[in-house]
Amino acid sequence: MPPDSSGFDWSRFGGQIVATLVFTIIGLAFFMLSDWIVERVMPRSIRKAIEEDKNVALAIVIGSVILGIALIVSSAIHG
Repeated sequence: MPPDSSGFDWSRFGGQIVATLVFTIIGLAFFMLSDWIVERVMPRSIRKAIEEDKNVALAIVIGSVILGIALIVSSAIHG
């Protein structure tokens, strides 16, 4: 099907939706894996350290891990 008057190519739309869903699932799997690894490496509960002990440094490190995984996933999507 050729692009319509707005220039949108509907024939590729389904494939793009499927690719988006696949990369979303892969990205979420990497986030879960990184969270699991960090939980296993840490000698105590991250949730307790951040919420109850108000450990700002640990919160910054965990945020950095999340941003790092997001950059890796976005680079994989971009190619």
